[in-house]
Amino acid sequence: MIKKYLKNQGGYTIIETMIAISLFIIIVMIGTGALLNANLLHQKSRDMRSIIDNLSFIMEDMSKNLRTGYNYHCLVAGEDTLPTPNMSNPKSCSSGGWGVAFESALGSYDNNDDQWVYYIDSGKIFKSINGPSNLSNFIQLTPEEVEIDATSSFLVTGAEAPDPDGTGDHEQPFITIKLIGKITYKNVVSPFSLQTSVSQRQIDI
Repeated sequence: MIKKYLKNQGGYTIIETMIAISLFIIIVMIGTGALLNANLLHQKSRDMRSIIDNLSFIMEDMSKNLRTGYNYHCLVAGEDTLPTPNMSNPKSCSSGGWGVAFESALGSYDNNDDQWVYYIDSGKIFKSINGPSNLSNFIQLTPEEVEIDATSSFLVTGAEAPDPDGTGDHEQPFITIKLIGKITYKNVVSPFSLQTSVSQRQIDI
């Protein structure tokens, strides 16, 4: 009699298959979580970069307009308040002030409504191109995420014009803008410190 032997055929049991599927699902979930987290970090970094670029643009805007302007009047705490009808008299502030008013490149001494003003208040930077006499003319430059510290200032030197007799100020007007503060975005606080100096393009010595 010929005996036939049946050879045992190997294969995966249902338990092994379920374990393999479970491990696969866990790996996919970990990978998906890492991908979503990386995407979130990228979005936060991009948004933060946008806020910093906005702040740098504000600094460049102030620098450009101050460089081409003239007749600087530093706004000093305890001496200057807004609104006011006229800030056309040049004034330096070696210790720094909370703002600066000046005539733009196309402005004139005879028109007080064309003065430009930059000032810091309540952690924000404000700007007016229609004079300092009406607070409704001012617009907020910095976004809500940016808070400017009280130690920030505009330092102006050499603003006064030389006297006709050759005496008085003979220093070219020079402005230093110092901005210190923090950016708060989605519960992440990032401190910053920016400083730049500009000299009046028009000769005044």
